[in-house]
Amino acid sequence: MAQSVVSRAYSYVLDILTGRHPLSFLLPIGLWLMDAVLTCMVIWKVPYTEIDWVAYMQQVAQFVGGERDYTKIKGDTGPLVYPAAHVYTYTGLYYATDKGADILFAQQIFAAIYMLTLTVVMLCYWKAKVPPYVFPLLVISKRLHSIYVLRCFNDGIAALFFWIAIFFFQRKQWSIGALAYSWGLGIKMSLLLVLPAVGIVLFLGRGFNGSLRLAWLMVQLQLIISLPFIGENWRGYLARAFELSRQFKYEWTVNWRMLSEETFLSKDFAVALLGAHATVLFIFIVARWLPPSGYSLGALLPAFLRGKSPLTEQEELAVSRKVTPEFVMTTILSANLVGLLFARSLHYQFYAYLAWTTPYLLWRASSNPVVAFPLWFIQEWAWNVFPSTDISSTAAVNVMAVTLVLVYFGTADAEPSKEEVAAKEAKEK
Repeated sequence: MAQSVVSRAYSYVLDILTGRHPLSFLLPIGLWLMDAVLTCMVIWKVPYTEIDWVAYMQQVAQFVGGERDYTKIKGDTGPLVYPAAHVYTYTGLYYATDKGADILFAQQIFAAIYMLTLTVVMLCYWKAKVPPYVFPLLVISKRLHSIYVLRCFNDGIAALFFWIAIFFFQRKQWSIGALAYSWGLGIKMSLLLVLPAVGIVLFLGRGFNGSLRLAWLMVQLQLIISLPFIGENWRGYLARAFELSRQFKYEWTVNWRMLSEETFLSKDFAVALLGAHATVLFIFIVARWLPPSGYSLGALLPAFLRGKSPLTEQEELAVSRKVTPEFVMTTILSANLVGLLFARSLHYQFYAYLAWTTPYLLWRASSNPVVAFPLWFIQEWAWNVFPSTDISSTAAVNVMAVTLVLVYFGTADAEPSKEEVAAKEAKEK
């Protein structure tokens, strides 16, 4: 009798954790509520650390004062190096926090931003049919809480719009998703890392002409928000807001501490990383992201160069049905991981883009918790070592590399078969 009760309890818990029970949705809700309390406790108990907030407020004060030349806007940490949406976002925070003086209220705002982002992330995971046992990894990151409520970095806000874009892409609300992505890119150019994947998703989901219209919509948003600065000094704006040649400080690197400072700062190392990034990205495009279209890059490229759609309307409609919520998540998060793996330097705040990426990719590549959970905990440990060491940097890079390899091979047969697609189409009709 006792054994039967234990067996039933075990089955019940297993069904909850794997999402087979009707009440499985209560687990993410419970975790969200727990994290809300935890986030409040962090603000209450852990001292705030000043890094960039004062500089943000100094730069915004110059903007509020009428300065529109990007090359003349500076703070204690240096010149303004973020696009226009960052300026507008922090201008709102400037006024909301008594010109930046009310740090506690700023932390509370960022706590709300964190909880909103977590909500969107959980909804994206649920839409992609991720089982509840993965969700605890979304709420237990010490470094992630620090980035949002103890540092008030703009990366947290950019990450919010990154996930909002994924949320709407999963639901095929392409225009809203494109605008959300473009606004996030306007906050910090780190989101450029996923632009190739966004392009692939929009092309497969919306067709050639539709994806071009969406691309133009994103460009229009960037033009509109940058008009005050472009009108004053367009060269200065582009050079500062989207600076690609910025020299990074060795002392802050999380990912390449195992290298000597000379190697880290060398041009050869930068070129090697860029080449590796382009190569791996190309491999994913041709072997993982384009196959749902049924066409190779070689077959699609000539039509692209002629400015014509390589697919008929019927073919585009058939392909769009294969752009599932899982495909959207896997494609965009894979591109994000590729970019982070080969980044010239990752600072601690970049964990805002990584922490919620790896749990999904590890599950997608291998649903075995014995693989996913240890790798995530090693990653979390590595990003909490300050300052970084040879061992922590090696661990951070290797976890990303192993995750990427697992994703590549683990999603080789992840796309639905022709029979599955036909069955789904018949059901929709």
